[in-house]
This record gives sequence, structure tokens and C-alpha cells, in this order.
Amino acid sequence: MKTPPLPKEALMTVTGLPFPLKAKGKVREVFDLGEHYLIVATDRLSAFDVVMPNGVPGKGILLTQISLWWFEQAKAVFPTHLVPDHLAALTRALKGHEHLIPRSMLVRKLVPLPVEAVVRGYLAGSGFKEYTKTGAILDHALPKGLLDGSPLPEPIFTPSTKAAEGHDEAITCARCSEILGPDVFRKVHDTSIALYKMGRDRAAKAGVILADTKFEFGHALDGSLVLIDEVLTPDSSRYWPTSTWQPGRAQPSYDKQFVRDWLETQPWNKTAPGPTLPADVVAKTQALYQECLERLTS
Repeated sequence: MKTPPLPKEALMTVTGLPFPLKAKGKVREVFDLGEHYLIVATDRLSAFDVVMPNGVPGKGILLTQISLWWFEQAKAVFPTHLVPDHLAALTRALKGHEHLIPRSMLVRKLVPLPVEAVVRGYLAGSGFKEYTKTGAILDHALPKGLLDGSPLPEPIFTPSTKAAEGHDEAITCARCSEILGPDVFRKVHDTSIALYKMGRDRAAKAGVILADTKFEFGHALDGSLVLIDEVLTPDSSRYWPTSTWQPGRAQPSYDKQFVRDWLETQPWNKTAPGPTLPADVVAKTQALYQECLERLTS
């Protein structure tokens, strides 16, 4: 996929649209178009649940293009929230605001499930920390001797609640089943594993490891489940270059880890406001997102 032209300045908030603002997240803004929602990804960057004072120019475009490409792959596995003839419908909706098209999605109105569907294929992050203490991740017992970055015998489902503020809370499959009901839980579980495997296998062909990811689902009016939000982006997934993968250490990645590592060296207490990101950190982060898009979609 050819990368769309990226702006020189970061888009930190969306202005000028004649639609009511439905919601404003850390990165995306949602507008109510009556029958559908318009989701616009800004260039804001959050880390440790804090939005940084400056963003990464074009990050929202790159995230949206990655997500749209994966939604196209995912629709063979499960229904998605994109409206039919998406680009044509989006172009009509954004007439007079065409500069927003590359960073926007036009989607069906759905009711999100109150959990995030996390799938892990490799041991990393909070999962590795828990494993070193308990030998397991939640209710998934794992083999002894695994290292940071080791592949798991099989992908595991480790859901979490969705917190309106602060951190999400990891929950067991049993608790997730109580929240969703057994039938919906099983559908979400099986679909998430299938989507992860699809993404893992496609990424492997591009020389990229999909270590873990999270999906979100919503209910349509008829009660059917639909894949929503974003899918398999560097903001919702942990991607590693295969060429540099080496279990036993933290892995170079195509995500915000570069920013997190820089922030860890700063005299900052991880509360708002965050420190301004220097130009070299912004440029490196932009390059990682762009390389991720080009490698996955080429």
C-alpha cells in the first residue's frame, strides 16, 4: 500500500466539521452523522494513559490506513463495522473536508461490549511480569523456562475490562464469561483467536511478528456481533521485526515502546501533563509507524 502524504504538523484536535461530537478519546474523535458514526484519528499520542503535549504528524493517517487494510482482510473471518462501499460513502460524508479522508472511518452504530479481547501469542509486557511471579497468565498455566519474548505453545485469550479512566483490568476467562454470557463469550473468544492467527500468519510473510493484540466487538440492533474500533494497528498490537527477535530481552517494536522508553528516562511522575516529545523521538516514532504500514501491506 502506498503511504498517503503525511502532514508536516500534528493534528491535535478536529475542528470545522458540521457534525455533533459524540466522543473524544485519547487519539480518536467520534462524530454523529445520524445513521452512522464518523471516526477521525488525530495525531495525538498517549503513553501511560497520558496524552502528550505534542503529537506525531500523520500518525492518525498511518493508523487508519493500517486498520482499513486489516479490516479488509478480517471481513473474510468476521463482519466489521465499516459501512458498505466505504471509500465512496466516506468521500460523500466529508465533502468539503477531504483532507480528513485518509484518517477517517465511516462505521455502523453499534453497542460496544464492556470488555477488550486480548490475544497473546508471545510472552511480553505485563504477561511476562505475571509469568515470572506465578508461572501463568491469569487462568492460563504456561510451561516452565519461558523467556521474555518466547512464543507460547498456543495463542491464549486474556481479556480485560474497559476502564473509562485509568488502566484496564485484566480478568479471567471465567469472569469474562460471567460479564458477557457464555454464548457471547465463546463467540468472542473463538473469533479473537481466529483473527489473531490470521494476522500472525499474514505478518509473518512480511517479516513481522505479531506478539499480541486486542480486539473490540459490538452488538448490532439484531443482536449479532461485529468487529469494531481499530484492528491490528501498532496502537492495539505488539509488532516485532522478525530479523531482530531474540527471546530473553525486550524486543525492538513497531509501536509506542520507543516513546515509553524515552519517557522512562525523564523526571516525570506519569501524570498529566506529560513532557514535550523532542523532534528526534517524534521523527523516529513516525518512521516506525510508516515502516509498519509499508511492510504489512506491501
